[in-house]
Amino acid sequence: MRSPELHLSVILALFLCAACGSGERPTGPGSGSLGDTGVEAIAEGPLVVFLGDSLTAGYGLDEEAAFPALIEARAREEGLPLRAINGGVSGDTSAGGLARLDWFLRQDPAVLVVGLGGNDGLRGLPLDQLESNLRAIVERARENGVAVLLLGQRIPPSLGLAYSRDFAELYGRLAKELDVELVPFLLEGVGGVRRLNLPDGLHPNEEGQEILAETVWEHLGDLLEDLD
Repeated sequence: MRSPELHLSVILALFLCAACGSGERPTGPGSGSLGDTGVEAIAEGPLVVFLGDSLTAGYGLDEEAAFPALIEARAREEGLPLRAINGGVSGDTSAGGLARLDWFLRQDPAVLVVGLGGNDGLRGLPLDQLESNLRAIVERARENGVAVLLLGQRIPPSLGLAYSRDFAELYGRLAKELDVELVPFLLEGVGGVRRLNLPDGLHPNEEGQEILAETVWEHLGDLLEDLD
């Protein structure tokens, strides 16, 4: 009998590989309207940039259904108004996110939410390269006075158990070393659950994105309250 962990790993691999090959790469640094106009659209509240891949972009959904927009709405309901920029790009790697970072930092964000690395892992890129890119993103943000929330990722053991284990452990170790807030696993409760994904069985549907929003909000809400 196939174990639940292996089944989830296979689904996650298909999910992220599909994102890698989607070809949906926008011309600007972000994935859509929030990335283009969110800074000017709402004058109040701290700016939160969500720098990520297809999980952040809300692949296959309207941008309003992606978890960055849902978090913006949730924050306002909680009396913590914020402005969200969805900087998700399908298929992006940590190197791509690092290359796009300076544009977002020029928008003077209060918080940077980093959801990158899944595509690095599925392509078998060296983990020291992934760690170097994530470290550079966090350190550059911190140098600019930006608080950071790191979104943990996992990959299936298709490239070996040691690689997938070291990949998963990298996020916790880096967050501890750099003293940044960590979401242990962004897709907790969503990856591999059919009813929470689009008909292709690979991409989170609106309900799945709502769970992602709750998972991230548990950590981001506290971070926002701690802002001076």
